[in-house]
Amino acid sequence: MSDPLSSVPLRTFADRARQVILFEIIGLLLLAPLFALTSGEAILSSVCLLLILSCIAMFWNAIYCDLFDRIERRLARRPADLRPFCLRLAHACGFEGGLILFTLPVIMLWTGMGFWFALTADLGLALAYVGYAYVYNLAYDRIFPIR
Repeated sequence: MSDPLSSVPLRTFADRARQVILFEIIGLLLLAPLFALTSGEAILSSVCLLLILSCIAMFWNAIYCDLFDRIERRLARRPADLRPFCLRLAHACGFEGGLILFTLPVIMLWTGMGFWFALTADLGLALAYVGYAYVYNLAYDRIFPIR
């Protein structure tokens, strides 16, 4: 008996790697100057911090997106590039919410910010990245559809 889910394609590892790397490079170029401006950190320090956060995010992204795609395929029986708006929004918010758990301690250690100021900075980054993630992933799915 054939598995009905086997007909719903997933992104390949190479495709997912390209997606994640492009996401992080573009995000770094867009958000490091903004973080430096709003946090008072020097631009070089901001770039280095966001590079570290980017590495954490890439690791988290690979795990989170793969699990989300597999759950969506099982429940909705559709590939990720056909994801509707509300699920795209939930995907982006879930990713950023989980990422805060990993990045908040790094921001506090790197900048010397107290918990509440670092949390505010991290939430600001998360909100910026939620909007960016939605637009980026929608564009990526249109430019690189799952074959």
